[in-house]
Amino acid sequence: MEEEVGGEEYLFKVVLIGDSAVGKSNLLSRFARNEFDPNNKATIGVEFLTQELEIDGKMVKAQIWDTAGQERFRAVTSAYYRGAVGALIVYDISRKTTFESVKRWLDELTTHCETTVARMLVGNKCDLEDIRDVSVEDGKSLAEEEGLFFMETSALNATNVQTAFEMVIQEIYSNVSRKVLNSDSYKAELSVNRVNLVNNGADSRKSRMNLSCCAG
Repeated sequence: MEEEVGGEEYLFKVVLIGDSAVGKSNLLSRFARNEFDPNNKATIGVEFLTQELEIDGKMVKAQIWDTAGQERFRAVTSAYYRGAVGALIVYDISRKTTFESVKRWLDELTTHCETTVARMLVGNKCDLEDIRDVSVEDGKSLAEEEGLFFMETSALNATNVQTAFEMVIQEIYSNVSRKVLNSDSYKAELSVNRVNLVNNGADSRKSRMNLSCCAG
């Protein structure tokens, strides 16, 4: 993860995890390219796509990684998780076994990620209502228990795909902003700015007020 606070540009790494064939690659291509491939084969090799969003007037780039087919071996490498500050844990609402794997994926995420990770539980393929195997209530209940955001999506018809990714990215931005605002280097930078603003008393006071409210 990189953030260039001065240049007001942020780059966030987001990972997609979950059992094989739950639709992770199609979620990514729907979000990044607005495409859906019904014949999508298992991802081979590392794949990530970068999307830009504007949050609070700042450009935020999300680098979203797909598991590269590693999940077929029931685990993905630690390098995949390295630097991730966001994760979408995906299951298929028509296959209960993929829902039952969610806790294992959460454990793996916790093991490999040292930083605060914005996490969302995603019940994909909600267009398959007629063969639903996991209820919305079960999804919500697990999300509440684990402290996750929750959303049902369909990569096929684009339901909630944009919203799910954007919520995770917004949450990452909030987490990073809080961390940056509370860091000593940021406070020091504000102090320098305050000295520079000495000619303008009103602005100087405003900077001081901002510092105390953000640091609290």
